[in-house]
Amino acid sequence: MALIDNGIYVTGRRTASPHSLDETYAQLHAHAGMAWIGLYRPDASEIRSVADEFSLHPLAVEDALKGHQRAKLERFGETLFVVLRPAWYLDAEETVEFGEVHVFIGPGFVVTVRHAENPDLANVRRRMESNPALLARGPEAVLHAVLDEVVDGYGPVIAGLENDIDEIEDQLFGGEPNVSRRIYQLLSEVIAFQRATGPLRGMLEGLLRGSDKYRVDEELQRSFRDVLDHVLRVGERADSFRVLLENALTVHSTLVTQQQNDEMRRLSEAGLAQNEETRRLTEVSLAQNEEVKKISAWAAILFAPTLVGTIYGMNFDSMPELHWQFGYPLAVAAMALMGLGLWGIFKQRRWL
Repeated sequence: MALIDNGIYVTGRRTASPHSLDETYAQLHAHAGMAWIGLYRPDASEIRSVADEFSLHPLAVEDALKGHQRAKLERFGETLFVVLRPAWYLDAEETVEFGEVHVFIGPGFVVTVRHAENPDLANVRRRMESNPALLARGPEAVLHAVLDEVVDGYGPVIAGLENDIDEIEDQLFGGEPNVSRRIYQLLSEVIAFQRATGPLRGMLEGLLRGSDKYRVDEELQRSFRDVLDHVLRVGERADSFRVLLENALTVHSTLVTQQQNDEMRRLSEAGLAQNEETRRLTEVSLAQNEEVKKISAWAAILFAPTLVGTIYGMNFDSMPELHWQFGYPLAVAAMALMGLGLWGIFKQRRWL
């Protein structure tokens, strides 16, 4: 059932508690007081019943049916349509949740439509009923009480966000790996909170500008100004939170860039050291190759006379050169020429 609470008030005191909308209309006509109808997620037929009874503007009715509206205040003749976005902080999840409250006020009636469980407007009704003199000031007094309840509910949200931002500042310089995601999440919540609270300043200023024209009680005007002061403080805190988080993102980006630069510098230094070691090993290898060339060249030079000497040192009888008068000097000359020839070849190729 969408009808949560329903009352008829005469001079600030509850005179009837109808159980249906039709009974409410009948009692209102009989007592000529003020009806306060509280609805929770009503269906289209209930909204249209209220709209027909109190001549609500079709555009306001359409918004109330659709829901998901931004905070706003619209005046249609002597009827005010107010959309509020209450917020509350969930400690367990460390997140901010948002609700939606629609308020219609006009001569002799107040209709509150909640689209979420919070805020509990039953507390507002009980507080107002305990002060008949305040409730006797009419529908504007109820509107002030609802506004005051919603704005007071922003206090715990501010405290929760402030605590989360303090934790972010600790994590930012503590090297937490998921800190950027948390900053983005908090920034998104702060921006949503600004969307919910930002329009309230203009709404309240508009109410105060029209208070004389629509004969709003002076004491209520002071009360609305008090709510406006609270709204301004909430807006300032939300603005500061957004600046802090945007700065935190900048600092985090700078820290990440610095870490990347340090890592690249370390890798570069390691690469230079590795290159230096590679160069040193290459130089050693080249030096070794040069030594091998020299050894190989001298081995080849010495091999030629050794080959000749070995052949003619075998002492076979059938070797005619052994008994030749010029055999020895020719053999020595051949060994010398072969050695000199090889030395010249290796020298030209820079093996020696």
